[in-house]
Amino acid sequence: MKSMRIQNESASQFPGKQRSYQDIVSYLDSHWNLQITGEAKKEQLRKLATALELSQSKQDAIMVCGTNGKSLTAHFTTRLLKSEGLVVGSLFSPHTLTYNERIVLNGEQINNRSFTELGSKVLDIAAEKGLTLGSDVVLTAIAQLYFAAQDVDVLVIENESSRAHDPATLCNTKVVVVTRVTAEDVNCTETAQEELINELKEIIKPGMHVVSGDQLKSHLLHIEKITLENSGVWEMPIRKVAPLAYPFEQIHGRCAALAERAAMLYMNTWGTENTTVVTDSILVKQKGKRGRPTLEAKQQEKLNPKKTVEQFWKETINELPSRFQLLDKEAPSVLLDSADNLDALENVLLGTRLLHYKRPIEGLTIIMSAEAQSFVSEDFVRSIRYFFKKTPGQIFLCPLESSVNPWQQGPSWDTNALVNELTNKKVKATAFKSFATAFETAKASVDPKLGLIVIVGSASIVSNYWQNRNIKKLG
Repeated sequence: MKSMRIQNESASQFPGKQRSYQDIVSYLDSHWNLQITGEAKKEQLRKLATALELSQSKQDAIMVCGTNGKSLTAHFTTRLLKSEGLVVGSLFSPHTLTYNERIVLNGEQINNRSFTELGSKVLDIAAEKGLTLGSDVVLTAIAQLYFAAQDVDVLVIENESSRAHDPATLCNTKVVVVTRVTAEDVNCTETAQEELINELKEIIKPGMHVVSGDQLKSHLLHIEKITLENSGVWEMPIRKVAPLAYPFEQIHGRCAALAERAAMLYMNTWGTENTTVVTDSILVKQKGKRGRPTLEAKQQEKLNPKKTVEQFWKETINELPSRFQLLDKEAPSVLLDSADNLDALENVLLGTRLLHYKRPIEGLTIIMSAEAQSFVSEDFVRSIRYFFKKTPGQIFLCPLESSVNPWQQGPSWDTNALVNELTNKKVKATAFKSFATAFETAKASVDPKLGLIVIVGSASIVSNYWQNRNIKKLG
C-alpha cells in the first residue's frame, strides 16, 4: 500500500507566521463556544476547505457516530485496518491530557512540531480569509492536512456531535457506524433520543453503508428508515460480540464486533485494489476454489496457516487511554474509565465484577466525580447499591475539579446529598473535597498488592489522576 512518510516532513511545506505549541493550545482552549452553527458553519467549512485545498474526494472515511462506545469502536476499526496493511488516520474526541491524543496515524499521536506548524497554517489562512474558526474546525483541518501529507488510505473519524455542521463531515465518507444512542444526561427523554437519531438525516448520503450496534429495536428501525430514505445502504445490525480475551469480550465485545463489520465493509467494497492485501487479508472474502484441494495445497496450508479474525481478537486488547484502562502494575491496581452516564457506568461495574471473578480483590474502592446532569440520583443509587451487594467495597465521591476540556463540563454534582442517599441504602460512601485526598485515602484502605481503585464518572477525574501523578502526556 502507500508508504508512510516521516512525521517531521508533514508540515515543513507550509510557510507563514509561526506560533508556539502553547499558542495553538491557547487558541483551541478559548474557541470552543463560538455561536456558529447550521448553514453558517457549513459555509465556513467550505471556505476553509477551498483555501487549504482540501478536496472532499481525496480521503475515504469511516465515520463513527452515537453516544457511547465511539472511541473504542474507532480504535478497534483502526487496529483492524492497520493489520490489513492500510495507512490509517484516526481522529478521536475528547482528549485526556493533550490535543495530540485526538490526531493519530497508525496508532501514533501527531508530534508537537507537526501539530504546531499545521495549526499555524490553518490560523494564517483563517486570518487571511477573515474567518473566526471554532476549535473543532481547527482540529479537523489540522488532522486532514496531516493525514493528506502522510498519504493515508482511509480515515476513521469519531464524530463528536453527529450533526451535519460538525467539521468531521467534510470528508468522503464510505461507511457510517452508529454505536449506541443513549441518554447523554438526566433530561434526555426517549423523544430527545429520537431527535439525536434524526440528526443522522444530514449525515447519511446516497451510497453510504450504515451499520449499527444499538440494542434497541426501535432505534434500529428508526436508523434503517433514515438510511433508506436517504438512499443509503442498510447493513444488518450487530447481534454477536467479538471473541476478545476475558473479561473484555463482555464489556468491549459489541464495539469490537461493530468495528469488524465496518472494517470488513470497507475492505470488501473499496479496499481490495492491492492484490497482496487481498491474499493475506483476514477481512476480505476470498473466492471459493472449485474441486478438492491438491495434496500440495493441503501441505502448504498446514505449513503456513492463514491467520483468522478470531485469532486477531484473541491477541488484541484495548490500548485506548481512559476506556476501561487497567493499570495492574500500580500498587494497588488502578482502573480508569471516563464513563459519564449510567449506561456506560454499568458497563464499568460489570467489568469490575468480572475482574473480581478472575482474580481475588482484597479491598475495592470506587472514586467518582461527575456533572450534576450525568446521573439521576435514584437510578445511580440503585445501580451502586446492587453492585456492592454482589461485590464488597466502598465508594468515594468528589466534586468536579479543573478539566482539560472545561468547555464540555457542566456544574458538579452534590456529593453530600448523594452520600446521604447511599448511606441510607447501607452503602459505604464518603464525600471528599478533592480527588487527591480521596485517592490517598483509597490507597491506604486497600491491599497494596491485591487491592483495586476504580476511577470513573467523567473525563475530568481521569485527567485529575494523571495530573496527580505529574504525567503531562499519554502515549
